[in-house]
Amino acid sequence: MTRDRTHPGGQRSWPSFLPAAVVLAAVVIDVLIPLGTNVFPLLAAAPVLAVPVHSLAGTIATGAAALAVGVVLRHASGGDLFSSAHAVPFTSITVLTVLAALLNRVMARDRQRLKDAREVAEAVQRAVLPTPPERVGPLDVAVRYRAAAREAAIGGDLYAILSAPHSVRLMIADVRGKGLNAVRTVNGLLGTFHEVAVHLPGLPEVVGRLEERMQRLNAEEEGGAESFATAVVVDVPADGGELSVVNLGHPAPLLLHRGRVRPLDPSVPSLPLGLGDLGGAQAPVDRYPLPPGAVLLLFTDGVVEARDRRGVFYDPVPFLSRPLPAEPGAVLDVLLADLVRHTGGALEDDAALLAVTRRRGASEGG
Repeated sequence: MTRDRTHPGGQRSWPSFLPAAVVLAAVVIDVLIPLGTNVFPLLAAAPVLAVPVHSLAGTIATGAAALAVGVVLRHASGGDLFSSAHAVPFTSITVLTVLAALLNRVMARDRQRLKDAREVAEAVQRAVLPTPPERVGPLDVAVRYRAAAREAAIGGDLYAILSAPHSVRLMIADVRGKGLNAVRTVNGLLGTFHEVAVHLPGLPEVVGRLEERMQRLNAEEEGGAESFATAVVVDVPADGGELSVVNLGHPAPLLLHRGRVRPLDPSVPSLPLGLGDLGGAQAPVDRYPLPPGAVLLLFTDGVVEARDRRGVFYDPVPFLSRPLPAEPGAVLDVLLADLVRHTGGALEDDAALLAVTRRRGASEGG
């Protein structure tokens, strides 16, 4: 599984070049503009600008470079380096460099604390959502998880896939909210799914147990706060070309086959998990053919609610309506690349994706 929680790294961003640009600008101004121009405020600003974008050594080196450039410029202009009037600018650069170094250390400690907290959050997420195997029964499996922000590593998106006695069962869901409460709900739903999906014969019974667990979790919430989770539960039989789907207010799965995309919309809209006490009818089980070589794609609303700069929501159907690799991992990779292109790399919500296809050469008996 790929967990993409950061923006592409390894490249220095433009703010890191700002201190050097300020020093260079001071040199250019001093050379091109007549005598009397004071460029020392620009030189003094260079170490301060280096604080958030450079290390301690880089910050000190920036201050030293600014001081050296000031000395050279003053000497080139014929000024007396040791006069009291000229000592003030050099002293200012030195003092600001020392203060910038101290501030850099404070910010470095804060960044380390944030990094530690983020690593803990990601460890919790990995423990709650372990990497599924690449093969489950007769299916090839791929999962991708893209976080909207590094600071929001713990979210409410979840997925699960396991092999039952006569089929493979999948679930993808999106719990309202983030943080530890969302993780607690995610953990409860996953535990219930793994407990009942193997033993109960039908999807309605599985969904019923998930609803009961969601109701218990809501009852245990302090302050009477209630949550809910949209979900899709799928049963893929090991000996047939048909799949069964229960959709609980979740974005419809997509069936990709030979360059065509079919949204598996529910025959009757159903309420999300946790809202069953509102009196809604039992969610129907919809059945669809599963052609050989088709890819079943499930995702959370972080995909379809992603917007571009004009506010247009992302629609994966046009992009997927073309010949694509039969491997589920390759499908998810090209889809995420197009999603990043659409949004410019900025997601407003986490996005979890799960894709499966019947493995080539898998027997009909599974």
